[in-house]
Amino acid sequence: MQRGITRKIKQEIVLWRVGILPGITVIGLVIIARLTGLLQSLEWSVMDNFLRLRPWEPVDERIAIVEINEADIQSVGVYPIPDREIALLLRKLQRYQPAVIGLDLFRDLPVEPGHTELVAAFKDIKNLIAVEKALPAKIAPPPELPSSQVGFSDVITDADGRLRRVLLGTPTPGGYKFALPLRLAETYLSTKGITLENGIRDRHAMRFGKIELPRFLPNWGGYVGTDAGGVQMLLNFRSGKARFRTLSFQDIKRGNFKQNWIRDRIVIIGITSPGVDIKNTSAIVNENPGSGLAYGVEIQAHTVSQIIGAVLDGRPLLQVWSDGWEYVWIFAWGILGIGFGRLTQSPLRNLLGVGITSAGLIGFSFLLLIWGWWVPVTPALLVFGLNGVVLTTFYQYDRVLRLRISDRQSIIDTTFDTIHNGPLQTLAKLLRNVRERDLPSNKLISELEQLDRELRAVYESMRRETLSQDESLYLNSDLKLDLQAPLHEILYQVYDRTLERDLPCFKTLKLKIRTFDQIDPKHLTVEQKRGLCRFLEEALCNIGKHAKGVTRLNVIWTLKDGWYLLQITDNGEGICSEAEGRGTQQCRNLARQLRGKFMRSPLAPKGTLCEITWRVRKFWFW
Repeated sequence: MQRGITRKIKQEIVLWRVGILPGITVIGLVIIARLTGLLQSLEWSVMDNFLRLRPWEPVDERIAIVEINEADIQSVGVYPIPDREIALLLRKLQRYQPAVIGLDLFRDLPVEPGHTELVAAFKDIKNLIAVEKALPAKIAPPPELPSSQVGFSDVITDADGRLRRVLLGTPTPGGYKFALPLRLAETYLSTKGITLENGIRDRHAMRFGKIELPRFLPNWGGYVGTDAGGVQMLLNFRSGKARFRTLSFQDIKRGNFKQNWIRDRIVIIGITSPGVDIKNTSAIVNENPGSGLAYGVEIQAHTVSQIIGAVLDGRPLLQVWSDGWEYVWIFAWGILGIGFGRLTQSPLRNLLGVGITSAGLIGFSFLLLIWGWWVPVTPALLVFGLNGVVLTTFYQYDRVLRLRISDRQSIIDTTFDTIHNGPLQTLAKLLRNVRERDLPSNKLISELEQLDRELRAVYESMRRETLSQDESLYLNSDLKLDLQAPLHEILYQVYDRTLERDLPCFKTLKLKIRTFDQIDPKHLTVEQKRGLCRFLEEALCNIGKHAKGVTRLNVIWTLKDGWYLLQITDNGEGICSEAEGRGTQQCRNLARQLRGKFMRSPLAPKGTLCEITWRVRKFWFW
């Protein structure tokens, strides 16, 4: 039992070696491609599409966007919007007591008329956050506001020009500066008793209460060698078309809104006119499907919503695994692909299995993104798909090669059995008679002629049995046994015909006992039946050649205690040699095929027992 398990394990190891080397090579190449950034754009694209496909979220009522659209600009009649109009807008909004107002309009220089009025508004409204540009090219904030009421609006785009991350803070020659969305979130959350602090797990990160904002790193997720200066964060855009309540400049002037839309809310003012402050991000769903465009004020709103949603609602922030776990994930999918190539026999089943599993990988990765984890989908899909599909070719070739070798070995074994149980038996008898010098010349000639006929008959027997794939067994080239017949009938015919052969020790037999129970195991293949017949034939021939003084022969085919038993015993002298011949090896191979046992042992005081046994197979449908 243990030997069988060990042999099976060794066979599996040999089979797995066929795909391991090319499979590991594929995994290595994909990992190298990822490390060098060749897969970066694909991973970005997958993340963008996942973000677009998420279930739609309700409107974030805590944020209101006051847009200055093209119609508003036309109604004012001039652009940029004069300071007086902005001052009146701020005063009216402040009347409804918003939690904080964000002004996403540059006012580093006066835009007359009304600059004095705007300066006064800046000084009076303490919950106002104005905007600047902190990175080249810089745009100064309104000089009347302290630094605590200023946030930058700089954005960082990826190599494809799309916006996927936001800069929250950065060191500058003028000191450390914070982004407008962070200032707005900080002011709003301070009304809830939550303050901005340094991170605990990452001291360079930012934290509100227990929520630490994941800091973007150079090799974060699908990014490779990216500039991670300052404190950056991946944008988890709010899904859906109606994400925030939007009011126009004219709506505010005319009072076309409810007061509770403004009270205690975060109000962000910005331009939404075509061609002004437009950002490209394919992760946002808007009125123009596939455009991926958003106004700057919308990006500010998404960022603020992401921060306060995580702190107050537990909305997921986009995070990634450590590099080590990401590559374990990729390697595991590559090994799974190798397993698919090894275990799926049919190309159609292979494609179906790989397709279904790939869909499962994509679906599971999508769920992980919904829960806030961005995992490497593209490299995992590549290593699994390539190994799962391409390696099937390697395994199919190996199977064909092994099948050909097995067929050739089967031909060799069958040829040996045919020669061993026919011409070699005649030759052995002839050699014995010659050694004993009791063979007349005419008898010698007759025996040689018989040997010649038997050798020539080997070709015809092999042609009929092997090349034609005939499900028959030929004994002595003239008896054809149908291997589809019940096994007990076939064995009896082998027994009867073999004992008719002219072998010296058969002549002393006085008692022949045969028991062929009507048992026909249905699970046996034609080749296994052929092997059992050859086993019985060889055992009887050995008795006929070597069992000197044999008088009793007992042949049993039966079922005993859950074991099939084919046993041959005699009371002759037998063979004294301990060397294991080719015939014995064939018997052991047959026993292994049947998952049974082969035994040949001497009996006391004389005689030989030769038997093969194997367990009855029990299937659930029997």
